[in-house]
Amino acid sequence: MKYDYLVVGAGIFGSVFAHEATKRGKKVLVIDKRNHIAGNVFTETIEEINVHAYGPHIFHTSNKKVWDYVNQFSEFNHFVNSPLANYQGHLFNLPFNMNTFYQLWGIITPEEAMKKIKDQQLLSFKENPKNLEEQAINMVGPEIYEKLIKGYTEKQWGRPCKDLPSFIIKRLPVRFTYDNNYFNDPYQGIPKGGYTKLVEKMLSGIEIRLNTDYFKHRDELDQLTTKVLYTGPIDQFYKYEYGVLEYRSLRFENQLLDIENYQGNAVINYTEKSVPYTRVIEHKHFEFGKQSKTVITQEYPDKWSLGKEAYYPINDVENDGIYLKYKERALREQKYIFGGRLAEYKYYDMHLVIESALSLVEKEFGSL
Repeated sequence: MKYDYLVVGAGIFGSVFAHEATKRGKKVLVIDKRNHIAGNVFTETIEEINVHAYGPHIFHTSNKKVWDYVNQFSEFNHFVNSPLANYQGHLFNLPFNMNTFYQLWGIITPEEAMKKIKDQQLLSFKENPKNLEEQAINMVGPEIYEKLIKGYTEKQWGRPCKDLPSFIIKRLPVRFTYDNNYFNDPYQGIPKGGYTKLVEKMLSGIEIRLNTDYFKHRDELDQLTTKVLYTGPIDQFYKYEYGVLEYRSLRFENQLLDIENYQGNAVINYTEKSVPYTRVIEHKHFEFGKQSKTVITQEYPDKWSLGKEAYYPINDVENDGIYLKYKERALREQKYIFGGRLAEYKYYDMHLVIESALSLVEKEFGSL
C-alpha cells in the first residue's frame, strides 16, 4: 500500500484527522471533489475581504483544549456573534435578551420582561409540546414567536412550524440580561486571514488531490491505502441501498458593493416570510475590515435533491431510521471508518467536529 490512510473530504474533520495521523508518522492522501480545501468553512478573498463562501462560520467553544488546538494553526480575533433580526423594517437584537424585550415592549427590568412573557405563555401554553410551534410559544410566548421565529424557521426548513420537531428550537438562548452575545462560550472568534488559511496549515506537507470524485475512482484509490476515512454522505457510500437521506440546502447571492459599509453588522436575519432570503451577511465585519468596498451575501433556503449541497439533515423519525441502518453497517467495516456531519447525518458546530475528529484519532492511535 502506498498510503496508510486515504481521507475522503478536506473539510475540518478530515483535515484534523489527516494532520494528527501525519504527526504520528502515517502516510496520508487527502482528496476532495471540490476545487478547494476546507469544506464548508472555505473562505475566498474578494477585494481583500475574506468571504465565507458557504455561509457564515463563527468559531465558539467552552472546551479550552479545542480552543488551544485551533489556535496552533491560526491566530483568532475577538469577534463575538451578535446578530440582528429585521421584521418589517424594525430591528431587534438576538439572541432574545433584555435589549430585544425593550425593543418589543419598551420595558426595562427583567421582572417586567418575565411577567410579560409569562402572561403571554399562559394564554397558549401546551403541556408536552408536540412540535416546534408549541415548543417556541411555551418558551417565549406567541408575539416573539410570530415576529421573530415563525417566518424565519418556515423559510429555513421549507415546511410549517407545526410540522417540525420541537427539539430544533430547544437550544434557542433566552436571557434576562442586556447581553447580545449569541453564544455562551468563553472562547469565540474568527481566524485572522480566514478559515482556508487555517486548514492549509493543518494540511501542510500532506498530499492533496482536488477535483477528485472518490466514487469515480474508488477501486483505484482503495487499492492505494490500508484504511479509508470517509467524510461524505453515508447513504452515497452504500449506493443508497436503504434509501436517500434528506437535507435542506442553501443558495447564496453575492454582491460586491462600492461602499464601505452596507448594514453595520456581520449578520442580519430577515424573519418575515414574505422576504425570500433568511439573512444578509456582510463579511468584512467578521474581521473588523476597513476596506473601501464591501461584499454582502443574501442566503436563501433551498429544497434539496441529489447533486445539491447538503447543509441541514432532516432528523425526523423516518430519516433517522434510515441512517441507523447505514450506521450499523458502517460499524462492521474493517477498512473504512466514518466521521463528520455527512457521514454521521448530524448537524455539527465546528468545535464539536474537532472534538469528534480528535476522539477518532485517540481511538485509532491511542492517547493524544
